[in-house]
Amino acid sequence: MKRFVIESWLLLLSFELAVQSRAFEHIRAAVQRQQVLPATTAGSIPSEVLSRAMDYACVFYFKQVQCLQRSAATTLLLRRHGWNAEMVTGVQIIPYNAHAWVEIHGEVVNDKPYMHEIYQVLERY
Repeated sequence: MKRFVIESWLLLLSFELAVQSRAFEHIRAAVQRQQVLPATTAGSIPSEVLSRAMDYACVFYFKQVQCLQRSAATTLLLRRHGWNAEMVTGVQIIPYNAHAWVEIHGEVVNDKPYMHEIYQVLERY
């Protein structure tokens, strides 16, 4: 688990500058570039373990992690370990709010399972 927490923390750090400078296109491109890597046995590390590692990395991060940063990092982490994860961005109109989360086969893995009831999906990548 410690290895996955460190990997998660480093992924969060890799997106730090892009989030601060609002370089959203950089985040989007990085997520789109990361292919799903073949796992020794597909999904040999449960997605729940990897998501929990990201949760711990967020706790140990030096500042509050934003949903876009967390979701991009989680998507890359999951794809690197053989999971076909998608980062999803959505918007709530009233009151206006934008949010990002991660799904595997349409199931939310890093947030509340009812995100589709709250947010209108804008994009998946």
